[in-house]
Amino acid sequence: MNRYKKSCFASFWPFRFAKARTSYSAQNWRVLIVLFAICGSHSLFAQNKIEFADKTYEPQIKTVLLYSGLGNSRENLRPAVVPLQQQSLVLEFDDLQENSSDYYVKLIHCNYDWTKSTLMDLDFLESFNENRILDYAYSINTHTRYVHYHFQVPPVKLPGNYLLVAYRNDPSDLILSKRMMVYQNQVSFSRDNQFAGTGTLQQGKQPFNFDIEYSNLEILNPMETVHVTIRQNQRWDNVKTNVQPNFIRENTQQLEYRFFDTENQFNGGNEFRFVDFRSLLAPGQNTGKINRTVKPYELYVAIDKDRSNEAYSQYLDLNGNYLIENLDFGEPALTGNYLYVNFLLKSAELPREDVYVVGSFNGFQRDAESKMSYNGAGYYELRQFLKQGLYNYQYEVGTRGNSTTSFEGNHFETENFYEIFVYQRPFRPNADLLVGYFQLPINPR
Repeated sequence: MNRYKKSCFASFWPFRFAKARTSYSAQNWRVLIVLFAICGSHSLFAQNKIEFADKTYEPQIKTVLLYSGLGNSRENLRPAVVPLQQQSLVLEFDDLQENSSDYYVKLIHCNYDWTKSTLMDLDFLESFNENRILDYAYSINTHTRYVHYHFQVPPVKLPGNYLLVAYRNDPSDLILSKRMMVYQNQVSFSRDNQFAGTGTLQQGKQPFNFDIEYSNLEILNPMETVHVTIRQNQRWDNVKTNVQPNFIRENTQQLEYRFFDTENQFNGGNEFRFVDFRSLLAPGQNTGKINRTVKPYELYVAIDKDRSNEAYSQYLDLNGNYLIENLDFGEPALTGNYLYVNFLLKSAELPREDVYVVGSFNGFQRDAESKMSYNGAGYYELRQFLKQGLYNYQYEVGTRGNSTTSFEGNHFETENFYEIFVYQRPFRPNADLLVGYFQLPINPR
């Protein structure tokens, strides 16, 4: 039973079991009708409209991770992309409540552009499309109590894009959605460095050209049935979709992608900023101060400054990702503390522009929760409730005027991680299948 409905029914308990009365008065019946109407409205407001994106729908759901779990160290840094023959996707998240809840997971097959496909559940699944999350544990000696959930995603029969949806009682009672991809390589990939567009390096671009060879597939009209997506650092906010080939070599069954202009080229950006609070006893690099007199603790990141005019500086980062670890004691998934993390950016106020703190921890979303406020003392500031770990982040500016690299700078030397997804729509099934997946590190260390 929906928790909103349960509370409503409890409120009119005396009316249902008033044994001393043989009948209700007209006024009592009117009260019952009003209560039923309130219950109905609560049920309506409890429903969340699904978004085909990475999203949490309730504020108590935190630290949502979906990754290829092979039992290696730091496995949650890997993208949620697996081969059809070796599916090993793992979902983890925290629920900031003292008691566990009944949560379920379902999968939705999507086209290359993340719209719902026409496939039925049994077209891509072996069993029913509803799986209860049975693996959960309670936090241990933490300032904020939570329940940690762990779920092994069931295998699918077809390659493609999938939206994983977790919900409470029915699919309309959503708590989170995450994108995942399953591929079956039926095309080959080769990079062409002959014409890399070196002239754009001065603009901080990272150009690369490549070829797709499809001799193992029967493709009649590749311009309409083949779609290529390019992603940088597992980000969805700046992804390039439906990238078209410049040349089609039908005699060799080859698609050539040559990026002569900058439209489909990515900015190199800069190495991500980071803050290390894997230990709360001895906080690591780029932590300013920590207030332990309050619980949850309050942590202040070392004051950041504008680095747009600085020369490129090389150092290792997580490509915008974050790592949940606890160097003090215990299993980080259960002993990691949540604390308030305060970001401070020293800058003059930008007129008519919004400034955001973004990273994988918030899906690189420039929204109300990631928007900074200007405090009048020469700083932008933002307070976030984060779990103990090592976090990458950067400052981005809204697109109404300034570039998103206004505070970070833009360098072609930056190390970035690219993924290339190749989709094809066959006659059967009439849906986009992921027939090629290739990783392309630029400036690897």
